[in-house]
Amino acid sequence: MTLLKIARLGHPVLLARARPVGDPTAPAIRKLAADMIETMRDAGGIGLAAPQVHESVRLVVALPIASREESRAVEPLVLVDPELVPLDGGSEEAFEGCLSIPGLRGLVRRARRVAFRALDLAGRTVEGEAEGLFARILQHELDHLEGVLFPMRMTDLRSLAFESELRHPLADDSFRATTPGGEGDRG
Repeated sequence: MTLLKIARLGHPVLLARARPVGDPTAPAIRKLAADMIETMRDAGGIGLAAPQVHESVRLVVALPIASREESRAVEPLVLVDPELVPLDGGSEEAFEGCLSIPGLRGLVRRARRVAFRALDLAGRTVEGEAEGLFARILQHELDHLEGVLFPMRMTDLRSLAFESELRHPLADDSFRATTPGGEGDRG
């Protein structure tokens, strides 16, 4: 496995709509998925989309977790050509970060629950429901497949802050996240 270079804010691959994978069993796709998992783990992420490693294909790796504390003990889910549908349960705001925008976090509103459907690396259908942090991770990563970065989802850029300064917006009631701990995605 190989650590891949992460595309950073400003690179055009992050703003393009990714193309469908086609054959999820192709050796190149299997290798890409394995390299993405290694890269995500090395960078301390909880999700990663192929465009973030300069591959404009609809492939995502994500940790199906309810809290960051679980991240080392959980095997990543590999989703090829994924689709999401928001479910009843409303929405919530939380601070998100991104491996492609290192050091920054911003308050983003997302659906609390989603249904997902994709293929795995054997070409089998994978489907399920996600809520809370896992739902946020999936929405964040699928945004990458559409060329959308989390600041584009922010409704108030005053909550955009460097991680080292996050205590300030967190102390301001008007920016307080509604999820426990205000912890969001970093993928």
